[in-house]
Amino acid sequence: MSFTQPEGVNVRVARLHRSELAVPGATPALFEKAARSAADVVFLDLEDAVAPSDKEKARANIIKGLNEVDWRNKGMSVRINGADTHYMYRDVIDIVENCPRLDMIMMPKVGVPADVYALDMLVTQIEQAKGRTKRIGFVALIETALGLANVEAIAQSSKRLEAMYFGAGDLAASLRMRTTSIGGLHPDHGVLSDADASGQRAYTQTDPWHAAQHRVVVACRAYGLRPLDGAFGDIKDVAGFAAATKRAAAMGFAGRMVIHPSQIAPANQAFSPGEKEVADARRVLAAMEEAAREKRGAVQIDGRLIDMANLRMAQNIVWMADAISAASAAAK
Repeated sequence: MSFTQPEGVNVRVARLHRSELAVPGATPALFEKAARSAADVVFLDLEDAVAPSDKEKARANIIKGLNEVDWRNKGMSVRINGADTHYMYRDVIDIVENCPRLDMIMMPKVGVPADVYALDMLVTQIEQAKGRTKRIGFVALIETALGLANVEAIAQSSKRLEAMYFGAGDLAASLRMRTTSIGGLHPDHGVLSDADASGQRAYTQTDPWHAAQHRVVVACRAYGLRPLDGAFGDIKDVAGFAAATKRAAAMGFAGRMVIHPSQIAPANQAFSPGEKEVADARRVLAAMEEAAREKRGAVQIDGRLIDMANLRMAQNIVWMADAISAASAAAK
């Protein structure tokens, strides 16, 4: 590791976060159903899913719901309104003061580190005034051109920051991309192959989100945060959602936002290691433990050289498997 690497960079906050179910704060009838779902995290929304005329009522619904619904072992988050609105300060004050159950605050459209700094200052003052010992974490939504341009600096903006979301929908609007699909592909975003012997050229669609997603993943992993993929808007496109989610998992995302209960199971599956992966990872840990006792830095398993890099990858897989097992047991 670099000597300049932040202390504890890989252990900022360990939280199972494969799926995060979005629930509009204006629709409290959905709260109980969300609490019984298989989502790892639930966020109660005060921003995009709530009309301006319903903001105050939604805020009151969320305070009541956080205090009265049995959310069991779920991580609980609230997406507040943006720093460019007059709703934000009241969202923070009313909810943080009155909801000790709250685990995280999701801040939308973060553009510069100072956005997170301002939220941190306000939340810290409330916690001190209330004598709270539980420290609320932050999740930043990277969903504008400005936010993406400053993503590495935002990742270092606060010790409360646990995760950053990649938000395709608002980013598309900010970049003026020619699409109205949130998280989906575009038929004009592709490449032509070279001509074959008969002069024919094949056209292949490509992923318009890959470069931006990769920046979010790298910034998060460099500074000990969980990278999270955002919403996939077409609920009926089951295959498209599955493919996008598997691709996000392969890129290094820890989980993603889900906007309908039908998306929870495929998200959990995509971000969970398979039985063979876990078994292989445990073999690596056992082999490396034996190598350490024998003062060897590497071993062979089935003809493959296993060293410290393999050990770190195996540790990640086993941690995830153990966290899933513990969450399942706690939910029963």
